[in-house]
Amino acid sequence: MQEEELLRRSREGDLDCFNALVERYQDSIYGLALRLLGDSARAEDAAQDAFIAAFRSLRSLRGSFRPWLFRIAVNCCYDQLRLARRRRETSLDALRAEETPPAPLRDPGESPEDHAQRAELEMQINLGLSRLQPDRRVALALRDIQGFTYEDIARITRASLGTVKSRISRGRAELRDYLLAQGELLPSRYRHLSDEGSKAASR
Repeated sequence: MQEEELLRRSREGDLDCFNALVERYQDSIYGLALRLLGDSARAEDAAQDAFIAAFRSLRSLRGSFRPWLFRIAVNCCYDQLRLARRRRETSLDALRAEETPPAPLRDPGESPEDHAQRAELEMQINLGLSRLQPDRRVALALRDIQGFTYEDIARITRASLGTVKSRISRGRAELRDYLLAQGELLPSRYRHLSDEGSKAASR
């Protein structure tokens, strides 16, 4: 069923259709939350809160569903960050990833060695992302991992276009510096990519 039809029926209260939308987006929403929050339990809570909020607010949707849903998800992630800060578990600036996303699935025809090296590179990228300020981390994830335009990211994060560009530029520079600092820790075949850390973030 096409997304527009699923949305129409979901607005009418059809939970099965909304669950079909959840299935389409749950991995990407959870992945974004995990990269921003660095904790699987908080990421699950944020993703669940995002879908609940989206269902309750469907009738207010104007425009494309995907950026609208991601805006809700980003807000839920920031709610989790504020909650963590209030509980003194960590500060917003010092938050670092406690977990990293699971290793990527092995591509057909990919050798075990190639897969292991690709997984190691992805782990280093995720660790680098976790060290960015949350605003830069989410902007970079939305651009280089989720593929949103700068304009969409500005709408999702409710920031000016110039601010979005600045966050992405600085985030890429910090990620590149982190990868460069890893040196020999990167798999040999990928070490040259440390000069292009921001491009590797979307792999």
